[in-house]
Amino acid sequence: QVQLVESGGGLVQVGGSLRLSCTASGRTDSINRFGWYRQAPGKQRELVAVITRGGMLNYVDSVKGRFTISRDNAENTLFLQMNSLKSEDTAVYYCNYKWLSGGLDYWGQGTQVTVSS
Repeated sequence: QVQLVESGGGLVQVGGSLRLSCTASGRTDSINRFGWYRQAPGKQRELVAVITRGGMLNYVDSVKGRFTISRDNAENTLFLQMNSLKSEDTAVYYCNYKWLSGGLDYWGQGTQVTVSS
């Protein structure tokens, strides 16, 4: 089992910035992928950004150039720096940790990000 604890959500104005954090504990795996997903009201959960332990990155097109995902492998912590926020970024953001070696994945409880105009 892996436990994920997220922090950093909140209310921000359009154009502002927020930084999300997620710390994994428990049976973390050496071959893994860490990522952020989001779910807006009435919409499906979508991938925002992911990063492998080796540093390979992937972003959804709508956040490229505005969001930066990073991780501290030693601390099993994931970050998402969100700049130039838009109202359409409003959603609950979920941390996801996936064992690539076993195919299992785990989810955080979610943190609300609200961007007001």
